[in-house]
This record gives sequence, C-alpha cells and structure tokens, in this order.
Amino acid sequence: MTDPSPLLVAEGVRKTYRGAVEVEVLKGIDLTVQRGELVAVMGPSGNGKTTMLNCLSGLDEIDAGSVHIDGEDIHAMSDARRTEHRASRMGFVFQSFNLIPVFTAAENVELPLLVTGVKAKEARRRSEAILEVVGLAHRLRNRPPELSGGEQQRVAIARALVTEPAIVWADEPTGNLDSETAAAVLALLKDVHTAGQTIVMVTHDAGIGRAGTRLVKVSDGQVTYDGSTDVLDLRDGKPAKAARRRRAAVTAK
Repeated sequence: MTDPSPLLVAEGVRKTYRGAVEVEVLKGIDLTVQRGELVAVMGPSGNGKTTMLNCLSGLDEIDAGSVHIDGEDIHAMSDARRTEHRASRMGFVFQSFNLIPVFTAAENVELPLLVTGVKAKEARRRSEAILEVVGLAHRLRNRPPELSGGEQQRVAIARALVTEPAIVWADEPTGNLDSETAAAVLALLKDVHTAGQTIVMVTHDAGIGRAGTRLVKVSDGQVTYDGSTDVLDLRDGKPAKAARRRRAAVTAK
C-alpha cells in the first residue's frame, strides 16, 4: 500500500549568503512534494532555484525554517546523520555530471553503495544492473572522458538511482546536452518517474518543464506559482494564454 503522507514538507525556508554584501536568496519557501511526483522548478536565472534545491536536499545549511523528508527534519540532524541520509535516501543528477574521471562507469555508480556500507561484490552487481537499465551495459568499464555527454548523464542518473532513493534531485540535467541527446535523457527520466520515482528537477527549458506532473516557479527567492505545467508555452516558457494573445495580435495586423 502506498504511503499517503507527503514525502517532503518544507516550511519557511530562508537562506542568506553572507560576504561583503549580504544577499537573501530564499525568502520563506514553502513546498510540499507528494510521493511519485515529477516536480519541475523554473524561474529566471539567479532567483534561487539551485539554492532551493541545495537547501531542501541538505547540501546547504538553512538560516530558518524546516525541511522534513519521510517525516524527519534533515536540518535537525547531525552532519554525519544528514550525510548518511543523503547517501541512502537521495539521488543527485547535476548539469556537469559530477563523475570521477579516473573511475569507470561501474565504479562511479557503485560509489554511493560503498559509502553506505554495501559489500563490494553486491555493490558491483547492483551497479552493473542499473547501468544495463539505462542502456549502458556495453560501457561498464569506460571512464567518463571516453563517454559522450549523453552517456555521462546516463551514468549520473544510474548513480542517482542505484540506492533506490526516496527522491532524486536533478539540477539542469539536460543543460549541457544538445537537443537530441537532451530529449533522450528526458525520456529516461520520464521512464524512471513512471516506474514510481519521485523527482524534483530544476530547468530553464519550457519543453523540459512540460514533462513534469507539476510546475513550481521561483522568482526573487519565493515560490510565485505552484500548479499545472499547462501554463507553459513550449517556445519561451511564458504563460500559454499570453503567448496565444501575442500570436492573435500579430495575425490581426
């Protein structure tokens, strides 16, 4: 039976970067994510999308508020416990892949398992199995410099999934890829989601955003929209009705 409780509940999350000038990046973020959702997070560059992802996942500390995942407040945990929780309950996919260049594909994927104490033989078995799922059974012993961008991102997705996490965080997962390769990676993420994986994905691409079951827009450190992805126009990411009005006006001239 599926657990009906939310997977993630964030309330009043604030984050300020302090340097020569203090910059309040998050200004009271409230967000609830249900199990099995694919949430697309969009908004202008520099308005807090990646910071929100980092704070909700526990990669960054927060200044105020709370983030509960599976009922546990991750920012109330000790550093060691939070690190263990991230390794066992979360997966991460980054724009720049973040693979270790001297490790093979199989070694990169098995690393989170080894960190959580899985024995080497079992870690390798699971690593190879998930690489087969993402279509890279023939690339197990290739290192990242020997792989295309799309193949590297598939390795990163396999690494994110190998621990069977509660949630996968994806930060611009297609940002460094050409359009054809990006479409293939998006199709893989959609397949993973269809199989039941919860995903929170930051993107600037309206076409990618439309793949979500839900859209969250962030502007000036706040959630300014939370609802259907149908508001997105595939061409420019602006509200579809506004785009239609523009086209109608041009046609009428």
